[in-house]
Amino acid sequence: MRNRSSLAAAALAALMLSAPLGSAQPAGPLRGVPQSAVIVLDRDELFARSLFGQRVAADIEAALSALAAENARIQTELEAEERALTQEREEMDPADFRDLATDFDQRVTEIRRTQDAKERAIAQQGERAQQVFLERANPVLIALAQETGALVILDRRMVIASADQVDITEVARGRIDDAIGAGDPLDGNRPEPRPHAAPGESEPAAIPPDMPAD
Repeated sequence: MRNRSSLAAAALAALMLSAPLGSAQPAGPLRGVPQSAVIVLDRDELFARSLFGQRVAADIEAALSALAAENARIQTELEAEERALTQEREEMDPADFRDLATDFDQRVTEIRRTQDAKERAIAQQGERAQQVFLERANPVLIALAQETGALVILDRRMVIASADQVDITEVARGRIDDAIGAGDPLDGNRPEPRPHAAPGESEPAAIPPDMPAD
């Protein structure tokens, strides 16, 4: 995921502010993790190795693969249309040819914009899925903090040094998998099959960045 801003890195610690941890009594020592006021975990690794994160990664890969297939199909169709237009050039009035060529270039540009927006939407859904994961994992993380007597959980990437014993990434992953599982598939991240626009129309379609443009 590309969400690596300082706010995102601090989000993990912010999760722990949503419950009065200081007033809770530890539920007892957690095996492999000592009682500590501060515990750490790797937020990216937690998400990537979880059932939820693996399902999101598979959904995004499938959506991008579908988009790439659509790109290839539309590229083939546009290349054929361009060749046909070039062959007709000698028999056409120059002004008419310029009009058709301008229309073709405009459609190519609009297609590229549309498909770039589709790709961005898929990436945004992945980022949103990571936020949903953290929201759903919040109760599990709070419980782990209470069990260890911790007042805060820090993202390990933001810590200069820490003992491995205070890293709860693997323990948290197992608990979160049990609590929320793989979650629901991403909605709307796969381009719907649609026929290519007929000449003169501007139906959105896929196009790789190396297609001709104006």
